[in-house]
Amino acid sequence: MTNKQINKSKNTQKMVFIIFLIVMAVILIAAAIYAIVQEDLLYAVIATGVVSLILSVFFYMLQAPDVAITEAAIGIALTTIIFVITIRNTTRDENKYNDDHINKFKTEKDD
Repeated sequence: MTNKQINKSKNTQKMVFIIFLIVMAVILIAAAIYAIVQEDLLYAVIATGVVSLILSVFFYMLQAPDVAITEAAIGIALTTIIFVITIRNTTRDENKYNDDHINKFKTEKDD
């Protein structure tokens, strides 16, 4: 291979890497926004797990494998599992709360 071919190959690899970073960043932002606006807590916790997963990939790509492993272990596994267990052990009264709040507002408006 000539120098020109090697340089072209390196440029192509850099371009693919940059495109991959941009796609991952867009997914990261979308998952974070989804976690914020989601009313169902279980889906919000899963979205934060996706955010942690993407962050751990970013840390690995930035030559910080120890931080990536820690983020994967704590952010993805431990925190997500604790939140899911907690949500599972609580009662889900979102609909009841919303209905009570709407009925209270209607009664106050009617008076």
